[in-house]
This record gives sequence, structure tokens and C-alpha cells, in this order.
Amino acid sequence: MPRFAANLTMLFTELPFLDRFAAARKAGFDAVEFLFPYAFGKDALKSALTDNGLSLILHNLPAGNWEGGERGIACDPARRDEFRAGVARAIDYATALGCPKVNCLAGIVATESADIARATLIENLKFAAAELDKAGLMLLLEPVNTRDIPGFFVNRSAQALAIIADVGAPNLRLQYDIYHSQVMEGDLARSIETHFARIGHLQLADNPGRHEPGTGEINYAYLFRRIDELGYDGWIGCEYKPATTTEAGLGWIDLYRKEHGA
Repeated sequence: MPRFAANLTMLFTELPFLDRFAAARKAGFDAVEFLFPYAFGKDALKSALTDNGLSLILHNLPAGNWEGGERGIACDPARRDEFRAGVARAIDYATALGCPKVNCLAGIVATESADIARATLIENLKFAAAELDKAGLMLLLEPVNTRDIPGFFVNRSAQALAIIADVGAPNLRLQYDIYHSQVMEGDLARSIETHFARIGHLQLADNPGRHEPGTGEINYAYLFRRIDELGYDGWIGCEYKPATTTEAGLGWIDLYRKEHGA
């Protein structure tokens, strides 16, 4: 059966960040992910993981001024040096925390042309993939929908996979967020089946609202069965905004576990 990881950037936000690890463990999660670790010391994060028996499965490369509205810098030709410094910082955190995968957010296209943005992204991904490979880490590229983030450069699976093919790095895979894909593409089961061999990580939320499974239009019961049939052995990150509180919204996962005897 699929294994679910709590995204601590999105879940348990009623608690301070470092307290969310214990809440995730109490709720039955064995693994966590989050957007960025860089506001906290590596020792504090390592203790939060170890003390609660949790594995960290994913975090992102530094993505510029997030609070200021930036959503990645990998496609910006003026930020190459900053991007490369961010790769080194991400590797430092990932290796210290035992995190096997790091995600790249391409960013919002500003004034440069799409061709320049694409060439810049490919160059940066080649650099990042090579550096992460030396550390034994997987690099991911995530398409993000342009309704939530207008102008986001990589926004469809086919586009991301074409870029991944041009990079040609064996440790670069697709991060497939079911919510983003539903907004931009739909036809989720067929899409996951088609791209399955190149998917390195899955994330979920329902649509509309980006809330927990069962609150919207996506047939997650079917998708979970199909993902299981395909032989997916990784984690599925629960990157959703709880409709009320996190604990009140976890009934979907309890029901899933009960149905599968877990």
C-alpha cells in the first residue's frame, strides 16, 4: 500500500514548526517532508527527527525570497551563482538529515524569453544533478499549476519531462503532485501510468481548495489502488491545507489504513 508522509509546512500549522514532528508521529506518520529546512539549525532538525522516530524524505532547494513572493530561481539567468550556492546548502542539509531527495522549483518567468528561461533551467539542473549525484541524492523537478502561481515556468508533466530528457541526468526525476496535475491536465490515472517510470516522488491534495483527500473531485480511493498496482514503493507527501485542523481532517488516512488492514 502507498505510504504517506506528513508535509510539515502544510500540516499541523497550529503548532510551532519544531513541535510538528511530534504531532506527526502521534498521528501515525513514519516520515515527513517540508518545503525548506534553512531557517533552522541542522542539529535541531536532526533531533526533532530522531526523537520522534521519523524519516525526512524530501525538502526543496533554496527558492529565493519566498516571503517576498519568489517561487524558485532556477530559470533566472541573473541568479546562476545564487542557485549554485543554494545547491551546496541543500546538499549540506540533506546529508546531515538523511534526506534522499531534493526538489527544484523552477520559478516564475520574469522578463526573459521562454527560450532563455529554459536554457538557464537546463544548465542549472545539469549542475545540480551532478552535485547531488556525488552525494548520492536524487534531484526532482516539479510542475506547479499557474492558477495558484501565475507565471510559474514549469507547469505541465510533458514540459517537465522534456526538460529532464534534455538534462540527461540519471538521478533527475519528476516530482508528480496530483493536485497540480489535476488543475493543469486532469486524466490523472492515465498520466501517472504513462509517466510512472520517470516519477521520483508523489504528492497529494484534493481539488478544489487544496484540502485533504475526500473533500473534492479527485477519486483518491481509485488512484491509491492504481498507484499500488503500478508498484510504487516510495512515499506520497501529504501537501495539503487542512479544511479545519490537521487532526480533524485525518479521517481519510485512517479509513484508507483500515480498508487495507494497516
